[in-house]
Amino acid sequence: MPGVISRGIRAPIIRDGDDIIRIVADAVVAAAVEDGFSLRQRDIVAVTESVVARADGNYASVDDIADDVRRKLGGGTVAVIFPILSRNRFSLCLRGIAAGAKKIILVLSYPSDEVGNRLFDDDLMDKHGINPYTDVLSLDDYRRIFGSPNHPFTGVDYVDYYESLIREAGAETEIIFANHAQAAASLADNILCCDIHTRERTRRRILAAGGKNVLTLCDILNEPVNGSGYNPVFGLLGSNKASEDRVKLFPKNAQAVAEGIQAELLARIGVKIEAMVYGDGAFKDPSGRIWELADPVVSPGFTAGLRGLPNELKLKYLADNEFSGLSGEALTEAIRDSIRRKDTDLKGSMASEGTTPRHLTDLVGSLCDLTSGSGDKGTPIVIVQNYFCNFAE
Repeated sequence: MPGVISRGIRAPIIRDGDDIIRIVADAVVAAAVEDGFSLRQRDIVAVTESVVARADGNYASVDDIADDVRRKLGGGTVAVIFPILSRNRFSLCLRGIAAGAKKIILVLSYPSDEVGNRLFDDDLMDKHGINPYTDVLSLDDYRRIFGSPNHPFTGVDYVDYYESLIREAGAETEIIFANHAQAAASLADNILCCDIHTRERTRRRILAAGGKNVLTLCDILNEPVNGSGYNPVFGLLGSNKASEDRVKLFPKNAQAVAEGIQAELLARIGVKIEAMVYGDGAFKDPSGRIWELADPVVSPGFTAGLRGLPNELKLKYLADNEFSGLSGEALTEAIRDSIRRKDTDLKGSMASEGTTPRHLTDLVGSLCDLTSGSGDKGTPIVIVQNYFCNFAE
């Protein structure tokens, strides 16, 4: 009778230099013995990116960020475009960027950032006749119209907070509010696009409007600086605050870790599981309207069996339409037979309408993120079982 099962697995506190593959395998085997379950073919073992990067020692300091920014963006005036509003995700990045420049022109999107953190309530914008598609606001405009609103969850005035961080780092600051990237093209010769999922479109639009040296956060710390950690693909994207002067970067060895976990468990228990490294899940909070995905991808590394999208039939469609005249065992067997005979590609089929058209890694990674949480549960490893089993099996 059991369907999909997601288990959080506890692990020791992981430090720089630890063997993350061995630790994951030890924890999984111990949990199976303690809880009385067995791993089966295509079960999934996942580990959060945070401990993978920590074990790899993938850290960088504010000074490392500053040195890279100074080298790549000239050390003068830098326009910082569309950062998210986050103490954990962007505060140290901003400190490092400001420390590597003489002046920061900070361009904030409104009424919220890319992942849904609001500067102010949408209704206030409508009340004051602000057109978010065309209007560019100065800091004086913002304060006059909206005052000093705080984030509803953190209680932080992010405009004031970011302005303070820049000044404390020794740079001059200018803040404007705009939603069209072209507004940044004339602000400075050196521009750093700090949005996550829209970064390449933002860069293209600025370059098309006459921007000169336009980089994204992927271009900062995409190689070692002063012996620091780095990520060759994502740079500063996906980084988190580790201490007051150091960030932990997105893991650069995630693919090797996923494949290593698969190989290690195959050697120990003789079962070929799938494995992945996961970060933020791709889901949105309906009340706060915050889109959780502040990492550039849900999974930076996964085994081959997790590639692709689901290919599933909608059971309620079959029950309510094709087999509406059946019930009991006849209905059950008809649906099972449909599943057994389904096409290998159901794209466009009415019988698959309403199934989730998302990558397997995004679906499984979101499940894992919700299972492990981001607080003190102490379960950075997740085992997902029966994910690839269906009603016909």
